[in-house]
Amino acid sequence: MSALKKRFLKLLEEDVEFRYTVAGYLGISEVLKRLDSLSNEQVKLREEQVKLREEQVKLREEQVKLRRDFNEMLRLVKAMDLRLGRVERTLEKLTVDVEDEARSVLKHRLRREYGLDVEVGSLSLPDLELNIYGVSGDLCIVGEATVRGGAGVVDELIGKIDVLKSRYPEKLRRNIVPVVYVCLPLEELVEEAKRREVWVLKAVQDFHKPASINQKLQAK
Repeated sequence: MSALKKRFLKLLEEDVEFRYTVAGYLGISEVLKRLDSLSNEQVKLREEQVKLREEQVKLREEQVKLRRDFNEMLRLVKAMDLRLGRVERTLEKLTVDVEDEARSVLKHRLRREYGLDVEVGSLSLPDLELNIYGVSGDLCIVGEATVRGGAGVVDELIGKIDVLKSRYPEKLRRNIVPVVYVCLPLEELVEEAKRREVWVLKAVQDFHKPASINQKLQAK
């Protein structure tokens, strides 16, 4: 082996062609090593690219699903908006109908039962609104009309009367008749009306009519 090395070294020193051949071989060998290394890296990159593509496919599928879910949600929201719109319009119509009915019934009953000619309308002020309001001589009708209500309706009415007393006393008279016109009163509304002496009625029925109200109406 030692003799072979010596001969190899001698050839490198003495044989230029041999020396270039060996140099070329060594260079190509290094290049081949680098190519092998690059090939391995390319394989790894391809594997990573395959994984990335798989992830992209999954992301696209998720996006498609999310878009479907979002579109379905939009459809449901639009449907709900339409239904709410119909409900709001129905409630608005019912409210207007009840308010008109309340004013008409009260005007008719005041004339028929007490001989009072009161133009019952509504009252709109900067800080409050009443959908039942009428004045005749020393008498003032002040009230609210609603389709259905609880004790809060009575509390709200009394609160508005207090505001009128403090800020708009000219809108009131010596005899104040608080009225709640309601189609479907809760029991708590009637109980509160009894406690606060408020007339609660609908077209065909008095749910509660305090004696004090009768006295005020008969006094004219």
